[in-house]
Amino acid sequence: MNDTPVLAAGCVLWRRSPVDGNLEVCLVHRPKYDDWSHPKGKLKRDEDAVTGALREVHEETGCTALLGNELSTALYYANGRPKEVRYWAAEATEGHFTPNHEVDRILWLRPAEARQRLTQPRDAELVDELLTSLHNAP
Repeated sequence: MNDTPVLAAGCVLWRRSPVDGNLEVCLVHRPKYDDWSHPKGKLKRDEDAVTGALREVHEETGCTALLGNELSTALYYANGRPKEVRYWAAEATEGHFTPNHEVDRILWLRPAEARQRLTQPRDAELVDELLTSLHNAP
């Protein structure tokens, strides 16, 4: 059994609604798992977590992002191996989503709706961390 963790990174991506200015969180739908999660993915060889997190956001949502505070690191088992996912708060700056084989849909939801839609409880906790992080921002 391989106990070396799979290293991954992602973001809790947010924006101000273009309609009413309210905070919205971006969720991605992965058809392979039929789940809703935050944009994230495995790091490439020798890739640092910050670069990987921003790359994954762009690949999965089409958005470029401005990185904010680091949030909790998720530790769990996937396919029998430990997985370590570092997360950051990130503000979407620009971009356009195009469906692909990995992510077929994205949703921009208010935080309470995002918490309800997320498949994993640990992902819902990250929404709370984002709100705390933004509330405490200078």
